[in-house]
Amino acid sequence: MLGMIKNSLFGSVETWPWQVLSKGDKEEVSYEERACEGGKFATVEVTDKPVDEALREAMPKVAKYAGGTNDKGIGMGMTVPISFAVFPNEDGSLQKKLKVWFRIPNQFQSDPPAPSDKSVKIEEREGITVYSTQFGGYAKEADYVMHASRLRAALEGTATYRGDIYFCTGYDPPMKPYGRRNEIWLLKT
Repeated sequence: MLGMIKNSLFGSVETWPWQVLSKGDKEEVSYEERACEGGKFATVEVTDKPVDEALREAMPKVAKYAGGTNDKGIGMGMTVPISFAVFPNEDGSLQKKLKVWFRIPNQFQSDPPAPSDKSVKIEEREGITVYSTQFGGYAKEADYVMHASRLRAALEGTATYRGDIYFCTGYDPPMKPYGRRNEIWLLKT
């Protein structure tokens, strides 16, 4: 636990590598098209709980893993953003399941420590191309749904993306009160 707190407050923060392919602005929504690098990720999946409750369960597990709760006892530092996949219903509301994705820092990509918590899995993921929009504040499920809807409206007729999944991302530790950065990522098809 001490490693997790130290890591959040003083640890290194690495940004998940991506390249901006294009930028747009429509209907008061600014967005980017990005190619995001793949790699190894620590994941936690939670089902049968609303998104906000599921995040309160999953995020500490990922943070503890990054902070040293692993077979090597190594605090790896954080990689931002931490993303989580959500699964929308036809009406735009979210299903009661999510999957948190923490990209393992580059230094540990070739041989990541094994998680001590059995609910944390290490998975390889291909690179993805996304349409991204940014917003601030302490984000909750309603914020993600609203910003995803705005991004879909801005992209209407100009881009194709998956409708069965999207990513919500956060860049900041929970104790940061101002200047918070969150994003919605729609997966390009």
